[in-house]
Amino acid sequence: MIEFKNVEKKYPNGTAALQNVNLKIGQGEFVAVIGLSGAGKSTLIRCINRMHDITSGQLMVDNVDVTGLKGKQIRNFRRRIGMIFQSFNLVTRTTVIKNVLVSFVPDLPFWRKVTGIFTKEHKLKALEALDKVGILDKAFVRVDQLSGGQQQRVALARTLAQNPDIILADEPIASLDPVTSKQVMDDFKKINKDMNISVIMNIHHVEVALEYADRIIGIRKGEVVFDGESDKVTKHILNDIYGGQVEELKSSMEEKSAHV
Repeated sequence: MIEFKNVEKKYPNGTAALQNVNLKIGQGEFVAVIGLSGAGKSTLIRCINRMHDITSGQLMVDNVDVTGLKGKQIRNFRRRIGMIFQSFNLVTRTTVIKNVLVSFVPDLPFWRKVTGIFTKEHKLKALEALDKVGILDKAFVRVDQLSGGQQQRVALARTLAQNPDIILADEPIASLDPVTSKQVMDDFKKINKDMNISVIMNIHHVEVALEYADRIIGIRKGEVVFDGESDKVTKHILNDIYGGQVEELKSSMEEKSAHV
């Protein structure tokens, strides 16, 4: 479904964010992208929905070269791809259901966009999405009254409401405690399995990546240095991905968990 062919991404200052990336990701896969900060993980997933443009190579989604899409074509293409951010990107001073209904705005006629009036069908779809992530009872609660984990679930429900084929998640549990992180990751896994939605996740938590993802892509200095099944990942492979910093990484993660 998604194919990177000799993809490179260079920033205007000459920094090579991605180099010679060749990957194929099939429909329904759960993929975790791991590596040090600055390795190119976020850039990789943000190229898929054209948040970043590649410098050379080809990026195909369902045999369509996404680099050639323009204007309305890009907007229509992005409707198929949900994006989950670490910062949630919610309007906190309004209700949960209104945040989910935002996913329908691009398809509304002008008068509905102006008045903010949604159809009964839209409201039912929003409630169904909230039910899928276990927070239907919070539908009419203001977002700023929710915990961080609940807010991330609202963001996930908003994405589900648009009925995507692919969900891209950029550090979705980075600001959450271990217990809440598990709940959110359970949601991602359930959605992946029950709805056959591809999940491609950039994540710092190595243990979590290995537990939940079917496939691991390891990035170092913009290059893919490992691509394989989660249960094939060894300490040697992790040291290769993280440049020998695995023990330091584990210690810092354990210390962070101890203070939560």
